[in-house]
This record gives sequence, C-alpha cells and structure tokens, in this order.
Amino acid sequence: MADTTSTGTTDSAAPVLSVEGANIAADEVTNADAAGTAGLADAKTRFGKAIEEAKAGAAALKDEASARASDARDKAASTAADWQEQAGAYASQARDKGIELAKVGKTRASDALAALGQTISGSAGTIDEKLGVQYGDYARSAARSIQETAASLEAKDFAELGEDLKEAVRKSPAIAVGIAAVAGYALARLIGGSDKSDA
Repeated sequence: MADTTSTGTTDSAAPVLSVEGANIAADEVTNADAAGTAGLADAKTRFGKAIEEAKAGAAALKDEASARASDARDKAASTAADWQEQAGAYASQARDKGIELAKVGKTRASDALAALGQTISGSAGTIDEKLGVQYGDYARSAARSIQETAASLEAKDFAELGEDLKEAVRKSPAIAVGIAAVAGYALARLIGGSDKSDA
C-alpha cells in the first residue's frame, strides 16, 4: 500500500512505484506474449517440417513399392518366358521321339508283313500237296499281296500313309472297323499274354 503522511495525502513516490510496477508487469506480459507467439511460430515451423518429411517418406515408399512391383512383373515375365521356352523344347523332344518311335514301328510292321508273306509263300507247296493247286495259288497270291504291302509301307512316309488310311476308311468303312477290332483284339491278347507270363 501507499504511504500516507499525517496530512492525509499520499506520498508522490508511491504512485511512481505502482506505475513502474504496472509498466514492468506490462513488459512481462508483452514478453510472455512475444515468447508465446515465438513458441507458436516455432511449433508451426516444426509441424510443417514434420509434414514435409512425412510427404517425402510417403513418396519414397511409393517409389520403392513401384520399383518392387516392376521388378516382380519383370521377374514373372522372365519366368513365364523361360517356362514357355522349356515347354517348347520338351514338345520338340517329344515330337522327335514320337517320330523316331513311329519310324521304328513302321519298320517292324513292314518286316513282320514281309516275314509273313515269305512264310505263306513257303507254305504254298505244302498247301498244293494237301489241299490242291488252286488253294496253293491263293496262298501265293496272298503272299505276294502281303509282300507288296510291306514294301509299300516301307517306301511311304507318314503323310502318305495317313492319306492312304483315310482313303481306305472312306472306301470301306466296315472293313476298316473290322481290321481295327481284330488289331485291338490281337493287341489286347499280346498285352494280356505278357501280363500273365510276368505274374
């Protein structure tokens, strides 16, 4: 409180102190406001920097994810191309092996027909003696036909054989079905016979 004199008036020094105190208090408030404003500006600056860093980090992650996805696509395309190349190589090998086996089968069939023709031709004399010359001639004719078929089979390639087979089926479908049935039966007996002897 202010000092009062005996006359009841206040001392002039007291009011100066209170004005000075008010000025000091105002300065402190101003300094606090300035410090608060500076702190707020500093916080905004830091927050802005954090946002920019987050954006940069997100962009970097996006670029990395895009690069990894591109690498994965490239690797998948490369793997698919490798598999396709390997499949082509296997198909080529299978085709070559199939052609090789077909050639061996054609040669064996031709040899078997030629041997059958020779066997029938060799038996023609015996057929003449036992059944008559007419039946011997049938046997010789059949042997010649079988041997000609064997030679024709050996001379033709697969495309020609396929065309001949198609033409034979067109001309005589019933005979073709009968031959297929007999061949299937003979093959089943051949396979069935080998299974029984193995057991």
